[in-house]
Amino acid sequence: MILGTLLALATAGAPSGLRTELIEDTETVYSCGHRSSATLQQVTDEWKRGNTNLLQPVAISTPRPAFSWQLPTGVSSQDGYRLLVATSPQLLREGTADVWDSGEVADPDCCGIVYGGQELRPATVYYWTVRITDNDGTITDYAPAKGFVTAQNWSDEFSRYPLRKTIQQPVSAKTVDHNTRIADFGKAAFGQLSLTVKSEDNDTVTVHLGEDSTSEGRVNRHPGASIRYAAYRVPVSKGTHTYRLALRRDPRNSAIKPHGTDVRPVLMPEYVGEVFPFRYCEIEAGNSEIIGLERDVVHYAWDEDASFFHSSDSLLNRIWELCKYSIYATSFAGVYVDGDRERIPYEADALINQLSHYCVDDEYTIARYSVDYLCRNATWPTEWILQAPLMAWNDYLYTGDASLLRKNYEILKARTLTGLREPNNLISTTTGKQTKEMLQACGYYGESIRDIVDWPQSGALGIGKEQPGEADGYELLEYNTVVNAYHYQALTLMARIAGALGEPDDALFYAEEASKVKDAVNDLLLDKKRGAYRDGIGSEHFSLHASMFPMAFGMVPYKYKAKVLSHIKSRGMACSVYGSQFLLDALYDGGMDDYALELLTAKGERSWWNMIRLGSTITLEGWDRQFKPNLDWNHAWGAAPANIIVRKLMGIEPLEPGWRRLRIKPQTGNLKHAAIKVPTILGSVNASLRQDEGLFSMEVEIPSGATAQVVLPFKGKRYTLEIDGHHIHGKRIENGDIEVELQPGRHSILLKGR
Repeated sequence: MILGTLLALATAGAPSGLRTELIEDTETVYSCGHRSSATLQQVTDEWKRGNTNLLQPVAISTPRPAFSWQLPTGVSSQDGYRLLVATSPQLLREGTADVWDSGEVADPDCCGIVYGGQELRPATVYYWTVRITDNDGTITDYAPAKGFVTAQNWSDEFSRYPLRKTIQQPVSAKTVDHNTRIADFGKAAFGQLSLTVKSEDNDTVTVHLGEDSTSEGRVNRHPGASIRYAAYRVPVSKGTHTYRLALRRDPRNSAIKPHGTDVRPVLMPEYVGEVFPFRYCEIEAGNSEIIGLERDVVHYAWDEDASFFHSSDSLLNRIWELCKYSIYATSFAGVYVDGDRERIPYEADALINQLSHYCVDDEYTIARYSVDYLCRNATWPTEWILQAPLMAWNDYLYTGDASLLRKNYEILKARTLTGLREPNNLISTTTGKQTKEMLQACGYYGESIRDIVDWPQSGALGIGKEQPGEADGYELLEYNTVVNAYHYQALTLMARIAGALGEPDDALFYAEEASKVKDAVNDLLLDKKRGAYRDGIGSEHFSLHASMFPMAFGMVPYKYKAKVLSHIKSRGMACSVYGSQFLLDALYDGGMDDYALELLTAKGERSWWNMIRLGSTITLEGWDRQFKPNLDWNHAWGAAPANIIVRKLMGIEPLEPGWRRLRIKPQTGNLKHAAIKVPTILGSVNASLRQDEGLFSMEVEIPSGATAQVVLPFKGKRYTLEIDGHHIHGKRIENGDIEVELQPGRHSILLKGR
């Protein structure tokens, strides 16, 4: 049947947000990182001529891509779809799908629909469209055709965007003594510098770049730690010319290492060139005149308007902006790395980076590429190995596309570390069960893995052995509580992964193993009288970490939760910026939102405010230099509030893969009002709320294709609830809050009580 005939039967409206391999912008081409006017066809023509590095399109790396789309506004759900692929948009307009016609498919999913025709050809431009049948049986219009180009050679790596460059001017500049020009670009970024110089004769100018400044506003040439500074002498010629600084590579973060080594820095691609993180620029111009400065900021695909947060607490708003910007600024390598000192992907950094990126932009490919990379390039800490199933499940939960799970299924099973299990149902890295084969099955190529808990520990990096370090003085023993809490969480999510992939036997096995570990941890490591977890078997030390991880992973028996939470609170922020992710998760999951907000907005040395006070515009690797002497100023693992504010404080999280079901559970403490926009694969979730004594009101917008479980905070006995002007009887849940179910669309909620 031709497309034109079908269109005659369709109603107004069509799917939108078409994505190929999770990439929405498949038709833009870049040259040396900057947007180009070239078309996809011109790209393939250049490829045929052998010019492979001049133009950088978004190339789809697989001959069987997955497609996703958003439902039309006003459509609550999808009953089925029809998807067409052709070699030109004109063919689709004429009703011809010369590559693949899926036919009418009864399927509620609109995410991760795998191409089912003959294998696509490399270096070829294709177009596709889709229409849906909604839950009322109505057939929509077809979406406008979307183009994409396949890569020159197929690859098992997931498709991703090429890196981009955005040109920026200084926000302020001035000339000081001896013709020295000082410029401030407002925020630090990984970039490159171009300067336009007018000179009466051949000359030399000196350029200083740095992340930090002195009290006089000049570049800090001795910033210490791993805070960046560099100087360059630039020969200039007579006349007016523009010069691009030839940035030096740092041997620490640019050493080429072969595959099969334990950790490898990520190198910048040739079409981009080397980058350096800086905010300030100081130029000793001599007899020359500086008449222009530009910074090319290198970053991954980014939509600044995809997310929004504002509240009645101005400090919380600044922390949100700091953490959101950090996700943008640290995307310079096209894969999540741990900062500029090493530029190495680590699982712990990537886990926080992944969750935070999901909460500030509806872009999923850098996270997917990073998780896939780390599945094959594991790092040495035991807990980092165990984080792979967590990150893989997050990918599926936020995208609804199981491609990553299918590709890495065997590796993910190995990363549960069941091979280290002992008769007591706990795992240990010190009982002689590590083998080369087991480690390589995990994607790790070092000699052995070892427990970390948090970093730096007591006695490391110049921290005295008498000091607790960032692990709260954790006592590392043969069987460690934190490691086995991670083991439990990895098994729990591996059971869900197996279920999602249609592996019921594996799902049952991992669920049963998780239950055994949970029982063992609570039997052997929970001091029931004290209401806290000891660091390990044989320990009488009760660190923050030993209790916060079981709490964050849902392991604490209900009758002990109050005591465990009290112990957690007694330890304060006795963890690193990495550990804060799990501390805040634990507090919000335990209903301690007042205290959690205190920590988010604290003004002590262990706070995000301290990062701002120190002068950084990107989150730090540690709270302060005294806690991590070699810290850098460009580390996304310090950006936990970007996801905590969304997932916990405003309480917006997916409950089912692809956001088909979500939860909105605000835990806003003493905030008077707050508003947020959260990106999802189905469209934005918007919420704004106000609260006062006995009154709570909220406006929410739920995207088409999703339903929402809304949990309203309430501690009184009697209440009246109105939704969209109608009186509703909500469900009182365990802690006294009120739960209601909402369909897609805009809703007004008013809760009164006492």
